[in-house]
Amino acid sequence: MIDAMPIVSASTGLHETLALLTSQLHPDANHKEDLVFLKDVFSEKSIGYLMKIHEKLKQYEKQSPTPVLHSASYLAEDLAEELQNGPMEEDERELLLLLSTPHIKAVLSAHDTVAQKKFDPVLPPLPDDLDDDLEEESVKIVRLVKNKEPLGATIRRDEATGAVIVARIMRGGAADRSGLVHVGDELREVNGNLITHKRPDEISQILSQSQGSITLKIIPAVAEEDKLKESRVYLRALFEYTPFEDKATPCQEAGLPFKRGDILQVVSQEDATWWQAKRVGDCNLRAALVPSTQFQERRLRYRMKIGSLPSPMSPKVPPYDRAEREDCDSKGALNGKDIASLRRSFRHRKDRQGSPGEPSTPDANHVEFLIYEEVTQYCPRPGERPRLIVLIGSLGARVTELKQKVIAENPRRYGLAVPHTTRARKSHEREGVEYHFISKAAFEADVQNGRFIEYGEYKENLYGTSLESIHRVLDQNKVCLVDVQPEALKTLRAAEFKPYIIFVRPRIYDSQRKQFGSASSLSVGITEEDLQEMKQSAERIDECYGQWVDYVLLKEDPVSALAELQVILERVQMEPQWVPVCWVRR
Repeated sequence: MIDAMPIVSASTGLHETLALLTSQLHPDANHKEDLVFLKDVFSEKSIGYLMKIHEKLKQYEKQSPTPVLHSASYLAEDLAEELQNGPMEEDERELLLLLSTPHIKAVLSAHDTVAQKKFDPVLPPLPDDLDDDLEEESVKIVRLVKNKEPLGATIRRDEATGAVIVARIMRGGAADRSGLVHVGDELREVNGNLITHKRPDEISQILSQSQGSITLKIIPAVAEEDKLKESRVYLRALFEYTPFEDKATPCQEAGLPFKRGDILQVVSQEDATWWQAKRVGDCNLRAALVPSTQFQERRLRYRMKIGSLPSPMSPKVPPYDRAEREDCDSKGALNGKDIASLRRSFRHRKDRQGSPGEPSTPDANHVEFLIYEEVTQYCPRPGERPRLIVLIGSLGARVTELKQKVIAENPRRYGLAVPHTTRARKSHEREGVEYHFISKAAFEADVQNGRFIEYGEYKENLYGTSLESIHRVLDQNKVCLVDVQPEALKTLRAAEFKPYIIFVRPRIYDSQRKQFGSASSLSVGITEEDLQEMKQSAERIDECYGQWVDYVLLKEDPVSALAELQVILERVQMEPQWVPVCWVRR
């Protein structure tokens, strides 16, 4: 507890106040850990030093100090030269060494800059004369300062007048920060060079290559647009974008490169073709251009029609092999070597048309392209059901084994969706524990009614995992772990489950020992052909379903993979994660 604090006067410094507060902390039985922690924090030497520095600065500020001299760095150079011209004592040598260090030189240079109040860049003088032919027009001379960053504006040629017009201002760029350039302004000169007859790409190159100050001669737009409020729209990119490979972009330097899975904050959708966005997590405050959903979809449809783009919804992938996925113990499991038969016969719900391996000739007008997905941050609140954890794995990942170890270590917190089967119950098995035992007719009726995520046949018996079995685990406030074929994500990616999807893939080496993983996670006797098949399996899943994956777990060995998975599971339930907006807005 904290005893009654002594009266602290207005003149008492922060350091003294902190010392007084620390002396009053007496841990009691109810709050011992918290108060001990608080006392340790307040007793830290670094905190005390910071308080003392703060007090000294405040005292110095009250004195309204003025610089003694404006050229401390020159004085230091003169002193160093004088020291070198004669014999030096030990103290003089130490002083010379200090004055020659980069840090001291930088401090003295900063002192001189502040003392001389040289905070702004030096701009060239304004021109003495203006063109006579512009006397009837309102001309604005704008001076902007840019370093290595882009100017933050794009231009276009007006088709009717041929004038060079400012097309857009990038949020956070040099032009936007100045507040002097606006969309619709007509650009006449750049650094004294008339640009009326130059192509927009030539002008953009002049602007991008200019360093320091840039002088623009501008005819302001008739009605300058007010600055738009920055939007709070967040999108998950479902494709990869490289501006320097995009010939359609109005300015490649102003483009924002991103990878599939990146979260983008769209700050302006005013332009129907090119949105302005920032990548979440970047320290750069300047927005950049990304293709809008409508524009990206339109050009993808065109590429499909001319045959230069395959269907994004019909990946040519061989049927997914569940070689390392089936249960391998007595708990809801299939035993032994006959699992391969089930793997070969495993199939999905019958409402799925065709198979992934079948060639297709899609109609470009009816294809749903993967471009962006609007997202928001979400964390389960107290009383809400936990998020479903979905594991998908490539060949060699042994996902089921990993899942069962998690559940075995903490069965009160994690649960397994009990599968259904049509086979007869064995003497040691219990209904609803190892399996739900139902008739073949009931099983087939459930299949027709879409109650299974996936199902298969083994030795004339049917096996499957139902949506109901998942709900039973979640309704007990347990975290449900399921491992499924990737195509089951079409069913599970829904607001009722809010799944967190983890892709488990083994680390493996190829024959030249170039790492696309590590052999430590694999069994002895694996052939080079097996390794290549595992690699191709992981690549196929990533290509076709990687856009829905929240985390990729590279499995080095069972122990480290289990530890990493447990950390992820804790994080999912405790920290906000990006999820589709439609999952939380109803």
